[in-house]
Amino acid sequence: MDVSAAYRHCEEITRSQARNFSYGIRLLPPPKRRALSAVYAFARRIDDIGDGSLPSDEKLAALGQARAEVMALAAETESPSGTRQVQDDAPHQDALHQDALHQDALHQDALHQDALHQDALHQDPVLIALADAGRRFPIPLAAFGELIDGCEADVRGTSYATFDDLHQYCRCVAGSIGRLSLGVFGTRDVATAAPLADALGVALQLTNILRDIREDYGTGRVYLPAEDFKRFGAELRRSGSGGPAADPKLVELVVFEADRARDWYAQGLQLMPMLDRRSAACTGAMAGIYYRLLQSISASPDAVLHRRVSLSAGQKATVAAKALAGATLRAGAH
Repeated sequence: MDVSAAYRHCEEITRSQARNFSYGIRLLPPPKRRALSAVYAFARRIDDIGDGSLPSDEKLAALGQARAEVMALAAETESPSGTRQVQDDAPHQDALHQDALHQDALHQDALHQDALHQDALHQDPVLIALADAGRRFPIPLAAFGELIDGCEADVRGTSYATFDDLHQYCRCVAGSIGRLSLGVFGTRDVATAAPLADALGVALQLTNILRDIREDYGTGRVYLPAEDFKRFGAELRRSGSGGPAADPKLVELVVFEADRARDWYAQGLQLMPMLDRRSAACTGAMAGIYYRLLQSISASPDAVLHRRVSLSAGQKATVAAKALAGATLRAGAH
């Protein structure tokens, strides 16, 4: 398969499955849009493994395979023989690669599985596109290792005693995506921008956790920290409908966590002025959709106990249009 066809495959995955992110990705110029679609497609693959129906041991094996593949790509784009064609305004981002590679040092054994990588690369359209994107942009591909760490925690049924524990999980599954995206967007001050991209990812993930309380409870997953349940005297109890029972203390906990998420948006959105116009529009659309969702949750915090709160396609399109027009998203208003 040639690279153009591989990118088309990734863009189709993005259009059909990225219910929120696709509104932002489509605002990018074609080279960045293709690259971020490849990033999304591989991230989606990892998520699908974690959320799929395979037994846990097979999920972990599949995640290990994905780790080996992407770490081989990371090694290839980092090697002296790699030929990266940096595009647009991304000249100062090699630190992203170095930081992500350092964080995933425990998994360096995967870098030596070249034969496995080469075989998969020539057959897999997502890997073909991701390899090309990694040569064209300074994407810290090793950050996918953190996403896989988070998915492995889900498979193992990890729960979180403190917010610090949950924060680390959010950094793995969403902060990593922020840093991967930053590699595509480009910025002149990586040292400042990368933590902000990370923080914005944490904000989006906290919003996801609140939105999915009912759904996650049905699958035995509880992400909110045990220390916060204890603080409010709240607990998750099954109602007659199978979801969590309505409880005023639980509603108070949801409000508290929504306020916490808003603080992370306020920090993460400081990234916006550091991006070019189209990249800022993309980021503003994606973050704006999730922030609008958070506002809905804050306005009716008990709703997440009864149903999945979501925005309509029209509401999402409006947020994206405002982002493209340069409207500034400001977190903090209740």
